[in-house]
Amino acid sequence: MCYSAQVKADYRHFVREWGAIISIKRFVELFWEKRKDGQWTKIPKAMREAFRKPEDEDGFELAKLVAEADREQAERYKSELSTQTARLEKAEAVLAGSRPTKKAADDQRIATNKIKAAQRNLDDLQRVELVDRDSRIFPGSYAPVMIEKEGKRIVVPMRYQCRLPGWNEVTERKYPGTYNARRDKLEESWGKLFGHRHAIMIVTRFYENVSRHKMEGRELAAGEKEENVILEFDPQPPQEMLVACLWNISKGDNGGADLFSFAAITDEPPPEVAAAGHDRCIIPIKPEHVDAWLSPDPGNLAALYAILDDRARPYYEHRLAA
Repeated sequence: MCYSAQVKADYRHFVREWGAIISIKRFVELFWEKRKDGQWTKIPKAMREAFRKPEDEDGFELAKLVAEADREQAERYKSELSTQTARLEKAEAVLAGSRPTKKAADDQRIATNKIKAAQRNLDDLQRVELVDRDSRIFPGSYAPVMIEKEGKRIVVPMRYQCRLPGWNEVTERKYPGTYNARRDKLEESWGKLFGHRHAIMIVTRFYENVSRHKMEGRELAAGEKEENVILEFDPQPPQEMLVACLWNISKGDNGGADLFSFAAITDEPPPEVAAAGHDRCIIPIKPEHVDAWLSPDPGNLAALYAILDDRARPYYEHRLAA
């Protein structure tokens, strides 16, 4: 499964390279909702930063939204720093007295960790230069994806975890793995989307959870506990991968904005990914298949499977993620 990926988060790339049109309305709706719900960081920093300097009148509302929401998020981090600093000082005063307590020791440890986290998050928020992790998505976070509507390519921000047709928020909590769609289940589990709603996400690398002993190509030693590691897979030569995806739109909960969500299609891994200990891999399609993929014929699923089979096949180098 594709646990995490580094994506092309700047919508301008889709516009410049693929002639896509940006759905300003959907970006405004998403940014307003995540700001209101206190989930601003679900939108990757690189995706937010792409709107900080508007190029036309349509972008000014988004630029204002980004600036205001960033300020509000910074205040949350500063409030957390203040709260945890006071907690730490109180705990250290108790520990320095004649009757140190276990609670004070726990408070000292927890407050110290939370101070480090809040300061790290604040520094990341206020950092001007972008780094690789600013474009990284996880299940539940948002990314720009390309779809086709009325013959036009459109860039829409979508959540990386698909809410299937007929589902609601309660249902999807029972099935948290719908950020990936298995190729061998496309007609069984994904039949209402496969052949109907196709999308493309642009990825430059991806990350997977694997067991250390599998990565090292060995069995668990006697008494050894299984240990998880995160591997970073980079296509060689370095390239942008047009990842085949499925998407859906669901009515918003409690009158909120409609939810656009998507899943990446995965298949059996190439030999080098399998040798690294993982059993699934995303499917990058070839550029010449983009039009056919984005405007699928539900009456000709064989042609869609043929696109997935005739995929781009880079070699994936791996290393432990930083």
